[in-house]
Amino acid sequence: MDSEEIAAGRSRWQQRYDAARKREADFTTLSGTEVEPVYGPPEGHDDPRMERIGWPGEFPFTRGLHATGFRGKPWTIRQFAGFGNAEQTNERYKMILNGGGGGLSVAFDMPTLMGRDSDDPKALGEVGHCGVAIDSAIDMERLFAGIPLQDVTTSMTISGPAVPAFVMYLVAAERQGADISKLNGTLQTDIFKEYIAQKEWLFPPEPHLRLIGDLMEYCAAGIPAYKPLSVSGYHIREAGSTAGQELAYTLADGFGYVELGLDRGLDVDVFAPGLSFFFDSHLDFFEEIAKFRASRRIWARWMRDVYGAKTDKAQWLRFHTQTAGVSLTAQQPTLNVVRTAVEALAAVLGGTNSLHTNALDETLALPTDQSAEIALRTQSVLMEEIGVTNVADPLGGSWYVEALTDKIEAEAEEIFARIKEMSPDGTMTGGILRGIEDGWFMAEIADAAFEYQQKLEKGEKKIVGVNTHTDTVSGGLEILRVSHEVEIEQCRALAARKSGRDEDLVRRTLAALVDAARGTGNLIEPMLEAARAEATMGEICHVLRDEWGEYREPARF
Repeated sequence: MDSEEIAAGRSRWQQRYDAARKREADFTTLSGTEVEPVYGPPEGHDDPRMERIGWPGEFPFTRGLHATGFRGKPWTIRQFAGFGNAEQTNERYKMILNGGGGGLSVAFDMPTLMGRDSDDPKALGEVGHCGVAIDSAIDMERLFAGIPLQDVTTSMTISGPAVPAFVMYLVAAERQGADISKLNGTLQTDIFKEYIAQKEWLFPPEPHLRLIGDLMEYCAAGIPAYKPLSVSGYHIREAGSTAGQELAYTLADGFGYVELGLDRGLDVDVFAPGLSFFFDSHLDFFEEIAKFRASRRIWARWMRDVYGAKTDKAQWLRFHTQTAGVSLTAQQPTLNVVRTAVEALAAVLGGTNSLHTNALDETLALPTDQSAEIALRTQSVLMEEIGVTNVADPLGGSWYVEALTDKIEAEAEEIFARIKEMSPDGTMTGGILRGIEDGWFMAEIADAAFEYQQKLEKGEKKIVGVNTHTDTVSGGLEILRVSHEVEIEQCRALAARKSGRDEDLVRRTLAALVDAARGTGNLIEPMLEAARAEATMGEICHVLRDEWGEYREPARF
């Protein structure tokens, strides 16, 4: 790009920046030096890289979605939390909000994630561990007691039974008197990544995709600010993928959901802004920054050139980031504070829209109040003390970062081509489904994980406290333990709830849900009626399992 084009781009950026709202803050260095809101090539200089780098707030959004960067609005501090019963988690949420958190992120226990009630025999010993137990709308109501859902953004990390969880959330909001049309938050709902990596599915792919399509339609029509689908690369990376695989598989899944929306007859410029993404931030600092920047650029280009999105918002890749759980070590766990801070800084420099920082003890147990506070305050230090919010994309133009960004983008494009080659109909969706059926994704991730493990065992990759610098004077940590009494009390409360509800109404609403499942209509309203009647998570999922069957993963050797 020549100097005149660069000057024209800077002028466009300046106009957007001047028109945007900025925070009242001190945008100077610690020594008092004034800094510019963005930096680019020196005036009068050519720079061929600028065509791909661009300016913040301008296609292809490599440098961020907004001209102001974090001068306009910093990222949302969103802590992932859930344990025990709804009341216990509610206390943790209030601590997070009072401590500066800007949004909540719900962690569900394993029975809930698998669409089972707390009194299910397969739930024994798992109730309230690794997340909160949600059996019916009453639990969701108690989870958010004293937290006005109309005024806070809430993310729910659940995919298999995401739609039943969502309708229970709506019932809780209704009982608060909230204006449902003004709810704002995110539901994960990403079933592709379950088949690829996390393995928490309920049904075969087609019924899951039907539910996702129904949810997209429902939210686009009546809850426009709510994001019904968060496409998750986090679990793909945690399963052992490389950064390039995480990016490529995640965006491919996103393209599949775009195709689903288009097949439903939805306007891409209307439904695409309701898609969001969820990435891992791992330990290779510069590689992670490059991954985030490349993600925005690829998504914008495909949305415009392949799927016909015309508006900026439909081309934007909005993403939440969580620091890497797999990078935490049980050995010398206090060092996890350092790892998390580095990963969080990479996410911020990569332009994340919201962020969760892991606690130092999460490799051992759920976080204690103290470790959760340290994780929360890590973000506060990044936001308030180190000047990282002063400049949009401060590493833009770095020879190393730009080369890494280009490399990861090229790797992703190669993977997209491979996925489409597998497709019987030339669509990304067809390639994803074939890759799932053949075990291709699973094999590729397994190979990457095995290669990394070999490097660890040979000492080619180092982990402090694990295969280097193993001597320590540190003692053990006191960890949070969820009492078995939580499970006993949750099952007792569930039994009382069932005995006090209108059983005829529950049966009628569940029968109506099954009738709807046998037809072609949208399933959200009949499922919502079942949740209002206090039908449980397990009951809703059970009748749909009976109708649609269960998925069995193919063996791959």
